[in-house]
Amino acid sequence: MVSRSYSNLLELASGDSPTFGRMNRQIPRIMAVAGIMSNIDNDSKESTSSDLSPKDRIIIVANELPIRAQRKLESSTSTSTTHCCSSKGWTFSLDENSLLLQLKDGLGSEEATTEVIYVGCLKEDIHPSEQEEVYQLLLENFKCVPTFLPLDLYTRYYHGFCKQQLWPLFHYMLPLSPDLGGRFDRSLWQAYVSVNKIFADRIMEVINPEDDFVWIHDYHLMVLPTFLRKRFNRVKLGFFLHSPFPSSEIYRTLPIREELLRALLNADLIGFHTFDYARHFLSCCSRMLGLTYESKRGYIGLEYYGRTVSIKILPVGIHMGQLRSVLSLPETENKVKELIEEYSKKGRRMLLGVDDMDIFKGITLKLLAMEQMLTQHPEWQGKVVLVQIANPARGKGKDVKEMKAETYSTVKRINNTFGRPGYDPIVLIDAPLRFYERVAYYVVAECCLVTAVRDGMNLIPYEYIVSRQGNEKLDKILKVENHHKSMLVVSEFIGCSPSLSGAIRVNPWNVDAVADAMDSALEVAEPEKQLRHEKHYKYVSTHDVGYWARSFLQDLERSCGEHGRRRCWGIGFGLSFRVVALDQSFRKLSMEHIVSAYKRTKTRAILLDYDDTLMPQGSIDKRPSSKSIEILNTLCRDKSNLVFIVSAKSRETLSDWFSPCEKLGIAAEHGYFLRLRKDVQWENCVAAADCSWKQIAEPVMELYTETTDGSTIEDKETALVWSYEDADPDFGSCQAKELLDHLESVLANEPVTVKRGQNYVEVKPQGVSKGLIARRMLSMMQEKGTPPEFVLCIGDDRSDEDMFEVICSSTEGPSIAPRAEVFACTVGQKPSKAKYYLDDTTEIVRLMHGLASVSEQTMSAV
Repeated sequence: MVSRSYSNLLELASGDSPTFGRMNRQIPRIMAVAGIMSNIDNDSKESTSSDLSPKDRIIIVANELPIRAQRKLESSTSTSTTHCCSSKGWTFSLDENSLLLQLKDGLGSEEATTEVIYVGCLKEDIHPSEQEEVYQLLLENFKCVPTFLPLDLYTRYYHGFCKQQLWPLFHYMLPLSPDLGGRFDRSLWQAYVSVNKIFADRIMEVINPEDDFVWIHDYHLMVLPTFLRKRFNRVKLGFFLHSPFPSSEIYRTLPIREELLRALLNADLIGFHTFDYARHFLSCCSRMLGLTYESKRGYIGLEYYGRTVSIKILPVGIHMGQLRSVLSLPETENKVKELIEEYSKKGRRMLLGVDDMDIFKGITLKLLAMEQMLTQHPEWQGKVVLVQIANPARGKGKDVKEMKAETYSTVKRINNTFGRPGYDPIVLIDAPLRFYERVAYYVVAECCLVTAVRDGMNLIPYEYIVSRQGNEKLDKILKVENHHKSMLVVSEFIGCSPSLSGAIRVNPWNVDAVADAMDSALEVAEPEKQLRHEKHYKYVSTHDVGYWARSFLQDLERSCGEHGRRRCWGIGFGLSFRVVALDQSFRKLSMEHIVSAYKRTKTRAILLDYDDTLMPQGSIDKRPSSKSIEILNTLCRDKSNLVFIVSAKSRETLSDWFSPCEKLGIAAEHGYFLRLRKDVQWENCVAAADCSWKQIAEPVMELYTETTDGSTIEDKETALVWSYEDADPDFGSCQAKELLDHLESVLANEPVTVKRGQNYVEVKPQGVSKGLIARRMLSMMQEKGTPPEFVLCIGDDRSDEDMFEVICSSTEGPSIAPRAEVFACTVGQKPSKAKYYLDDTTEIVRLMHGLASVSEQTMSAV
């Protein structure tokens, strides 16, 4: 179902959302002009079942397509073994090193029946006159949908916003000065949004919104989920972030922080490489959007307007088949022999570093550590060589140039200091290497050093481990006889570090510690190296890219399982757009409906929660307004009504606040105390409580109050409440969990219940709940022979769910009149036992005012 609330986003989209019907399962022939497509069946309006496997068709979206492009003038022939196709001016082939292509193996044996479509940009700039031909060629031969961007727009989007704004910030670099990433540039942000909109248009041309699964990759397309969710409320959408996600203290400096968070929350499943990155994201959602999350049966979920957004934590793996095939190449074997002659046979032991020429890879720090090791351990001079392979930088700018210059000067200085004829301690390779050449270095190196100061994942250690496992031919060349060994020195700030428990983990900023780690790696006993290698190889070989893709897609299917059973509609404008997804039976309470029912009924029961229901959330003055008092008094004067206020507040507080209401029933402390009207005594709904347990619970709460700034204790007659509403949300939540466990332990033998709610932990007598009041109220009316024909119950939090449950379950019993009108209503669009909702306290007051007006008219007529 297409959202009718589709609206312009930053003035980049125009017009109404197009109406799409069911598409043919085959990819339609597409023109390169956005918005034109064929093979659409506009007559079919039925939605498909929700149990389709994600393996039927998947649309994979990333900044770059898994395609190599070459100008024919530059290379008239191709030596690639991959499938190629040509246009008049271009030759295209699959890029086997692309993760997007490799993850298709995660579909396993069903790959033949799985349709995978790729959407992304080409690395080469295609002239507009050639775009149509290239488009059709890539679509028909590779199932790739190219997104053509004007060069100026791409520069501002990729080299501007992505590389100058997001990339440094996500790697913990604050723009403290113009030289450090530059200040936030609104025009670059608009270019970023524009490109994401163009990607959405491309996806619209091929998507079957009822069936297809969309998997978006990385920070280049973080607002794309909003565009897709806006057009198709039930789109099955996953997002995986391949970079780090910074802590909330870093992330909150981003001017468009909420826009990016809300865009990501429009996905069904969000994936991260490590728990740290996921934890930072969840903390940002908590601190900036006020969202809470919980783990259910091992799955972490965020409740967002009735939708559960799942969080996936799984590091990506490597393509085992591809790496093993490269290890078997004759070129690889020859290169290994060459390196053995160059290093091993000369008595030199190789340490290896493979990094992009990037400011976050820590190349210079690694070189300084090598220098420190040679200084502290002169016995290694002439015997150890650090081969540093420096891949071309992906970004541009002054910082990259400065880093290159520093790297070259450092290498020159160290070689001048420790070098000798025929020996340089550092060999810097800054020319592009073929993959088999790099693999040959892996095979020969005794230790691999990955000391990035911050990196999302980094698969270099995985490639090194598999390469050191080798094969029979390489074993003979190396003369290892199946005793495979490897050593890793890895930074604790890279994504693969947690999964490599046998590696020597280091802080790359601590040059002395890295130097010691290098020395230790060389000195480790051979059996120990073998055990570490076996442990790593077992993990890497079983958690490959196929395992990663398969696991993500299975979780995506699970996360989308509720789509067909929910009513969905969009709310909000621009990048604040989100979808509300609620049960089919859960709907907004209509003023016309309830007023009509109110008019035609003669016996009515009204139960109202107070805090955050009649009184707005966050209000400092909690006393009822004069308008609320007037409405309640009008309702109470109507002899057809029995009205109760149900609150967690003490009876003294409620007596004071509602003293002008003569006929209002009040239930205090969640229903422990009850007063039918002002001129009668308070009574207990349960047996008198023994509150001696307070002597145990209060000192425990005081301990947590002292250590949690902003927390308070409220001592009621029968309950104790520890509130952390004004505390730091993360710390308060952590302390509340600990307090809950502590109280449950010390009060295990006491007749009390310990419950945790929104920003509080409460201890109260067992058996006390707001459901007691609902049951008591209905029983009183039944005993008088006037079972209610109209029941209205409104509340906002978990404690009110007990009332909803009693009210809804009573419709089958004698306590409510046959065919009675029952309205259980919660505040806000959220999962609830209530069947209706209203958005906020303003709507509730308006509703109550409407009912009071009906009563006033009725009484005036009499």
